[in-house]
Amino acid sequence: MDRMRPNGANSSPLTPLGFLQRTATVYGDRPSVVYHRTVFTWSQTRHRCLRLASSLSSLGISRGDVVSVVAPNVPAMYEMQFGVPMSGAVLNNINLRLDARTISALLRHSGSKLVFVDHLSLPLLHDSLRLLPTSHVAPRIIPIEDPYEEETKSSDHSAAAGGLTYEKLIEMGDPEFDWVRPKSEWEPMVLNYTSGTTSAPKGVVHCHRGLFIITVDSLIDWSVPKCPVYLWTLPIFHANGWSYPWGIAAVGGTNICLRRFDATAIYAALAAYHVTHMCGAPVVLNMLANAPDSARKPLPGPVQILTAGAPPPPAVLHRAEALGFSVSHGYGLTETAGLVVSCAWKGQWDRLPAAERARLKARQGVRTLGMANIDVINGATGEIVKRDGATMGEIVLRGGSVMLGYLKDEEATRRAVQPDGWFYTGDVGVMHADGYLEIKDRSKDVIISGGENLSSVEVESVLYGHPAVNEVAVVARPDEYWGETPCAFISIREGVVVPPAEVEVIAWCRERMPHYMVPKTVVLKPELPKTSTGKIQKYVLREEAKAMGSRRPSKM
Repeated sequence: MDRMRPNGANSSPLTPLGFLQRTATVYGDRPSVVYHRTVFTWSQTRHRCLRLASSLSSLGISRGDVVSVVAPNVPAMYEMQFGVPMSGAVLNNINLRLDARTISALLRHSGSKLVFVDHLSLPLLHDSLRLLPTSHVAPRIIPIEDPYEEETKSSDHSAAAGGLTYEKLIEMGDPEFDWVRPKSEWEPMVLNYTSGTTSAPKGVVHCHRGLFIITVDSLIDWSVPKCPVYLWTLPIFHANGWSYPWGIAAVGGTNICLRRFDATAIYAALAAYHVTHMCGAPVVLNMLANAPDSARKPLPGPVQILTAGAPPPPAVLHRAEALGFSVSHGYGLTETAGLVVSCAWKGQWDRLPAAERARLKARQGVRTLGMANIDVINGATGEIVKRDGATMGEIVLRGGSVMLGYLKDEEATRRAVQPDGWFYTGDVGVMHADGYLEIKDRSKDVIISGGENLSSVEVESVLYGHPAVNEVAVVARPDEYWGETPCAFISIREGVVVPPAEVEVIAWCRERMPHYMVPKTVVLKPELPKTSTGKIQKYVLREEAKAMGSRRPSKM
C-alpha cells in the first residue's frame, strides 16, 4: 500500500463550481432564481453563467485576475458567484454600502481589473475611481441594469461603459464555453474583505478546496433538503452569502432575490413564495420578532432560519420561535468562509422550559463536520482553558475552510495563523462542561472594570429582555475610579410610547445581574450604527462613549 499514490482518476481539484452542471442536468426545468416577474431555470442559469465566463475571457480576463462586483442581492449578483471564477478570475464581492474612500482603497489593494456595478451604485463607484492615484490603472466598469428600477429605464448606463452592460455581456457569451477549471484546488477563487467592525478591512483569500468543503459542510450541518426555497436577506457580498449561492445550487433549490427589504417585505416574500429557508444576522431575527402586527403575515409552513454574526440574545430567539420560525445558530468568520461552529440541538432539550431552551440555543456550539478542531486558549499561557463555562480565552480553529491568508499582509497572516497550527479568531469565549462553545466578546469589546473582565455580550443579553428594548450594544466608558464601566446604547421598540429613563433601565438591570456588570451609563438612540450585514459597529459607539469623557462615580 505504501506505493499507492494520487492519480488522475482520484485527484480532480475540488471546486463548488462543478455543482452547477450537475444541477442543470438533474433540475434543469426547476426555477433557480426569482426576482419580481423574472424567473430563470437551472438550465438557463448554467448557460448564463457560462456566457458570462466566456465574455470575460474575451475581454482579456484570465486566470488569477481580480474581478470585483458592487451589487445587492439581484440575479446578476447570484450568477457572478459562478460565472466570474468560471473564467479563471478571482471574485471580489464589495460591500455596496461602503463609502467612496474605502471602496477606492479596496480596488487599489486588490488590483481589480474589472468592476461590475449596480446602476444605483454607479455614482459611488465613479467617486471611488477619482480617488485612485493617477499612477494606478483604473478597472473597467460594467454596469448592471435592473428593469424593475425606474432609474435604469430612464438612463443609458451603457454609454459610460463603451456600450457594454452586464446583460449585453451575457448575450455576447458562448453558452457552451469550456469553463476554466482550477489546475490545483488550492488556487484562489474568491477575495473577501473583512467588515471592519473592529479594525481596517483585510483581504481574505479562499481557494476552491476550502469553498467546496464549507459548502458541503454547511448543507449537511443545516440539514438542507433537496429543492428548498431560499430567501436572500443575507447579503451575498458578505462572505459569499455563507457559501449558500453554491449550496442552494447543489441541492436544486430556488433563490428568491430581494434588492431591499424590511419586515413587511420579508413576511410578504415568505408568504408569496412559500419560503422554507433563509439566513440572516441577529438584526434580521430582531426585525421579524419585533415587527408590528400590520407587517406580519401567517407563515405558509415551517421556516428555517440560520443566524450568526453576533450571539443572538435568548429573548430574541424566544420571540422568533414563538412566531413559528425554527432558528439554528452558528458561528463563523470571513476567514472561515462560512459557519464552522453550530449549536447542534439535542432532543432532550425540547423538554426544557422555553427560557432555558433559548439560553442553550444562544450558545455557539460544537465544530461542524468539516472542521478538524475548535478550542479556547489562554492567550498568556497558550494552555486550553477549563471546561467550566466561566474561564475566558481566545477562540481558535483549524479545518479545511480556513483562509489561505490575508492578501499582501504577511504579518497579519502570521498573527492569525500561528506555528501551533491554530487560526486565532480574536473572539473571546468559554467552553462549557458539555463541550459546547460560547462566545463572550470580541477581544476589543471586553470591559475591564475594577480589575474584573466583563463580557459586554452578557450585559446585552440581559438588556434584550427589557420589554422596551429593540437593540442594544454595550461598550466601555472611561471611569476615574473603576478604569472602565459599561455604557449601554439602546434603541427602543416600535410602539413604546414612553421610553424608559436612564435610571429606570439601570434599576431594572440591578435586579437581574451582578452590580459590577450593571451599565453605569445608558444612552437612548433612534437607531444603532451598523454595517450593511447587520453587525452593530461597536467601534463607533466606543468612540462616542470615549468622547463623553471619564465618568466620576461615587465608590460602590
